[in-house]
Amino acid sequence: MRLKTDTTKVTIIAALFAALTCIGTMIIKIPTPTNGYIHPGDGFVLLSGLLLGPVWGALAAGFGSALSDLIGGYFIYVPATFIIKALTAITAYFICKPIAKHIHTKTALPALIISGVAGEAVMVFGYFVFEIFMLSVLNDVTLSAGVIASLAGIIPNIIQGIFGVIISSVLYPLLRRCLRSNNTGFVCLI
Repeated sequence: MRLKTDTTKVTIIAALFAALTCIGTMIIKIPTPTNGYIHPGDGFVLLSGLLLGPVWGALAAGFGSALSDLIGGYFIYVPATFIIKALTAITAYFICKPIAKHIHTKTALPALIISGVAGEAVMVFGYFVFEIFMLSVLNDVTLSAGVIASLAGIIPNIIQGIFGVIISSVLYPLLRRCLRSNNTGFVCLI
C-alpha cells in the first residue's frame, strides 16, 4: 500500500509543478522581437527536474510549458516545447547529480548553477534548431535564411535561461527543505 501512496504523492506534486511552470510562463511575459517572450517559467522547469527526478520532472516541465503555449496561442510550438523543456529538466537532473556528489560545499549553489546553465543551454539550442526547421520547412524559406532568422532568438532565450537559473537556485533550498520535512519521497539531489 505504501508504494501506491508514494506514487500518488509524487503524481500530485508533479501536477503542481506542471501548473507552476504553466503559470510562471504565462503570468509575466516580456515580448521579444521574434514573436516569443521571456518568462520566469524556466525556473520551475529546472526545479521540476532537480526535485522530481528525470521522469516525473521531465513530464511536469514538458506538460506545464506546452500547456502554456497551447493556452497562449503558440500552437506550432506545443510539441517542440514539450520535448525541449522535458530535455531541459532531464539535463539539469543528470548534470546536478554527479556534481553534487563530487563537490562538497556548505551550499548546493555551484551544482545548481552548473546544472541550470547546462539545462538552459539545451533549451537555447533546442529552440534554435526548431525555429530553423519551422522557418525552412514549414515556411518554405532557404536553410541559410532560416539559420540567420533563428539567430535572433538566441539572446532572448539566453536571458530567459539566466532568469531560470537564478529562480531555481534561490527556490531549490527552500523547496528541498520543505519537501524533505514532509516526507514526500522526492529525489532531492543535494
